[in-house]
Amino acid sequence: MPETPVFSTAAVAAPHTLAAEAGRTILATGGNAVEAMVAMAATIAVVYPHMNGLGGDGFWLVREPRGRVHALDASGPAGSLATIKRYRDKGYDSIPPRGPDAALTVAGAVSGWGLALDLAKALGGQLPRDMLLGDAIRLAREGYRIGAAEGRNPLLEEAALFAAPGFAEAFLKEGKLPPAGETRHSLRLADTLEQIAHAGLADFYRGDVGREIAADLERIGSPITRKDIETYQARVVKPLSVELKHSTVYNMPPPSQGLATLLMLGLFHRLDVKQGEAPEHHHGLIEAAKRAFAIRDKVVTDPRELTLDPASFLTPTVFEKEAAMIEARRAAPYPPRPAEGDTIWMGCIDKDGLAVSYIQSVFWAFGSGCVLPATGIHWHNRGFSFSLDPKSLKALEPGKKPFHTLTPGLAVFNDGRVLSYGTMGGEGQPQILGQIFTRYGDFGMSLADAVDAPRWLFGKRWKEPSATLKVEDRFDSSLLRALSSYGHPVEELAKPYADMMGHAGMLVKHPRNGRVEAVHDPRSDGGSLGL
Repeated sequence: MPETPVFSTAAVAAPHTLAAEAGRTILATGGNAVEAMVAMAATIAVVYPHMNGLGGDGFWLVREPRGRVHALDASGPAGSLATIKRYRDKGYDSIPPRGPDAALTVAGAVSGWGLALDLAKALGGQLPRDMLLGDAIRLAREGYRIGAAEGRNPLLEEAALFAAPGFAEAFLKEGKLPPAGETRHSLRLADTLEQIAHAGLADFYRGDVGREIAADLERIGSPITRKDIETYQARVVKPLSVELKHSTVYNMPPPSQGLATLLMLGLFHRLDVKQGEAPEHHHGLIEAAKRAFAIRDKVVTDPRELTLDPASFLTPTVFEKEAAMIEARRAAPYPPRPAEGDTIWMGCIDKDGLAVSYIQSVFWAFGSGCVLPATGIHWHNRGFSFSLDPKSLKALEPGKKPFHTLTPGLAVFNDGRVLSYGTMGGEGQPQILGQIFTRYGDFGMSLADAVDAPRWLFGKRWKEPSATLKVEDRFDSSLLRALSSYGHPVEELAKPYADMMGHAGMLVKHPRNGRVEAVHDPRSDGGSLGL
């Protein structure tokens, strides 16, 4: 059932209620939306470890009430020792997804929190770090109840995950993940959070915490060095944007796949679909996604190595050309590719209209699986996106950033509405965002119905032989028959609400009354809260 939306002066949305509560507390204390999001990010890093953590990356979109949009890239590069030769010499044909050799990129999320707090201070934020990290510290030390979503999550390469250094001690009980409802304590992580609250977030990289992280990574055999960690800094970047008929939509530049999200919307709008939930609506989005992904795969790489300007593809000329290649009632062939990844998205809009769309991730469930004993941090496996083919656009190189699935959304409508929206869902995020955005923005669904409505994903799961159109079982059968007749390989899931379809959320500030409307996904353990 759809979540009952929140209508309030300020609101938050998150896939875990404890994170939402942390954000609402900060708003109630007088903090702004960026400060609230840092509190939410720290809290969810503790209570939702399968989806994110301090050992992962993040991307921020922040819109000031007067209209300026900021983008923060908190993704980390490959370690100095992460060379193709190193992996080939170890006998690898591709990057392993679990274990120390998967823990090959610097974690950028905490640096992103610091950069975001610099922005928060410039916008009037005054709350101290110990208050912002207080809920996260308390929950890590006193314990939190394991959520239902953790147990539902598929654990790819489970044997390798469970065998990763430190994983069993941190997360397993009698060789298995504990069931939902049991209490988990993360005492080392609590100490780490207390240290960076006291000493500053930069301590994670250039202080006592950074030294312990580097020592543990070296001990387990990761290719990340102390210098890699010491020299890392999150960056302010220029957001990508596209003007649609009714709005301007923003997303992240490379290494994020934000380009694909914007391309998909731009192409779909050129199709001039008149009716939502009709076969033309979903067929158009599927085909737009295929063409957007084809462009993305030729363009998106480390921003230092771009040979094509991503913004040059977000033009009316490109949209017209690409949309003309979409046949109204015929599915185009598409190369199958895996579409995995685990992430959290959260949003916040405060009473002044400051809006945040934030995404934080360790990539696969529990990332590399490596838990660093001195700090309690589990490290991501985002480097799995690299290729060991030196001719590939994604070829592994020391200091290079991998391709990122993370793609937070932000839109400003011509009538003054401001929308913060996003989802988890790995490589499928643009498809999920396209569905919820067009349902709300183009076809007038309520915020709650747009997030609740059944979803599909076109793609290939890990080790599947071919790509299919996976659909939740709440779609009208006539719609599925029509899509099948167009040539889409429909695979109906025996689930009305499937986690693989994302944990999405949307918040919108209405200009007429200044109220914030917020909703989060019934597929998650979270919700939306307001003041």
